[in-house]
Amino acid sequence: MKRVLTVTVINQSGVLNRVTGLLMKRQFNIESITVGHSEQPNFSKMTFIVHVEDENKIEQLIKQLSKQIDVLKVNDITEKSIVLRELALIKVVSPPNMRMEMNAIVEPFRPQVVDTSKNVVTYEVVGHPEKIDAFIELIRPYGIKELTRTGATASIREAQKIEGPQLSILK
Repeated sequence: MKRVLTVTVINQSGVLNRVTGLLMKRQFNIESITVGHSEQPNFSKMTFIVHVEDENKIEQLIKQLSKQIDVLKVNDITEKSIVLRELALIKVVSPPNMRMEMNAIVEPFRPQVVDTSKNVVTYEVVGHPEKIDAFIELIRPYGIKELTRTGATASIREAQKIEGPQLSILK
């Protein structure tokens, strides 16, 4: 089973190595990892997608990660309502006579053309990792020259309160 973990850390040298080392020692397979600055200065947020064989091990991992000096917060957000996105840059062999056909086929994925040359088009696709997988399989017959993926990042969705109509009292 895949689990999505977010880890907020102090942005210092060696923190990523210590966190991934702990995952490695516990024999978790990291399927995706992203790291970037957070909304607070000097803090970074790591997003891991890990493959978990035993659900009991995930609780142990969260406790051990939380004990790390540079780790401020660990969340398993798998069961929550989340936004999960990944970015991919895909260079596709695209002779000029095939461009219209390719653009029609990929249009439902809303890719951006970020670079083009005589025989190659580079698409930028952003979305859920499964969406990117589907895009890659669709475009594969044309010939993928190069493929680069960022890894997934995630955030918990905000709860939306539905309020009734606003009543104003006029005096």
